[in-house]
Amino acid sequence: MDALRKQASKFKVQVAKQQQAVIKQFGGTGYESSDVMVIDEAEMQRHQQLEKLYRSTRAGREFQKDIVKAGEVFTAIGYRHIETGNKLSEDCCNYGANNNNENILAKASSIYGDARKHVEKEQEDLIKLLSSQILDPLRAMITGPPLEDARNLAQRYSRMRQEAESLAAEISRRRARVREFSNPENVAKLHASEAKMQELKANMAVLGKEASAALAAVEAQQQRLTLQRLVAMVEGEKTYHLRVAAILGEVETEVITEKQRKESAPPLISSENHPEKSSFFLAEAVHSFSAASEKELSLSVGDYVVVRKVSPSGWSEGECKGRAGWFPSSYVEKRQRIPTMNTVPEAV
Repeated sequence: MDALRKQASKFKVQVAKQQQAVIKQFGGTGYESSDVMVIDEAEMQRHQQLEKLYRSTRAGREFQKDIVKAGEVFTAIGYRHIETGNKLSEDCCNYGANNNNENILAKASSIYGDARKHVEKEQEDLIKLLSSQILDPLRAMITGPPLEDARNLAQRYSRMRQEAESLAAEISRRRARVREFSNPENVAKLHASEAKMQELKANMAVLGKEASAALAAVEAQQQRLTLQRLVAMVEGEKTYHLRVAAILGEVETEVITEKQRKESAPPLISSENHPEKSSFFLAEAVHSFSAASEKELSLSVGDYVVVRKVSPSGWSEGECKGRAGWFPSSYVEKRQRIPTMNTVPEAV
């Protein structure tokens, strides 16, 4: 019964080893981790350094892939955004053109539609920058020869180290056999294995230095390039948002100004609703005023105006130098009253 238990335990260990071998073969990372000292302490340190560099460059490459993937999504969404924005711009401009220019909504639609074109142009420029200055350099490094060559060197060293690990176990067994049966055949096999180990040790020393130098150089380049592209992406996005904010700020200012101008524009007063007799008075312009439409009257400081109507909205209507129109009441000061009359007096 004890013999059966020992046989079952031995079989279980063998199966576990086979499973580990399969996992290592098909699920490995390319550089196998091992805590076994194959040759000496120096080789162990070299192995740990290579393992660290291999993992670092692998993580750096995956991060570069993440940035590229996100950039490709941003690009696809950006082009759809541009298409939608250009359609909205066209619709706004058409509404503004097909409706009364005195309509504040129509005017605001035209202003926004024109600005929307500039916003989408900024979006297009950002996409081009993202592609040429961030995505293309990262793609080139991800698939570039330096990284692959360095990783291949490390993988060769890893396979060589596994071979050395197996050979060390074999030498240990042969030494035990020689101690047990010291015949010429066993001694010859031991010497052959030890010679092979010496050769393998020399090759590992050369390959280890080469792989470490290559991976270290790639890691430094990888870190530097990724940081540069990340900073370029931040600066590009910042510039884009600042320019869009400036465009929309101008739109807001222009629309608000237009709205205020419309709200404070001279009132439309029909002469049919008022008696022909009006009270006129003479006023002097104390501030200059530039007419913004045909209904308004431009004034210069010192001009005399015959004021004919005063509106509660803060505007007055009068005549100066043969021209009539509306102007802000606060821009003139009353000088003398003119007798009531049925017709407009001659301009001063």
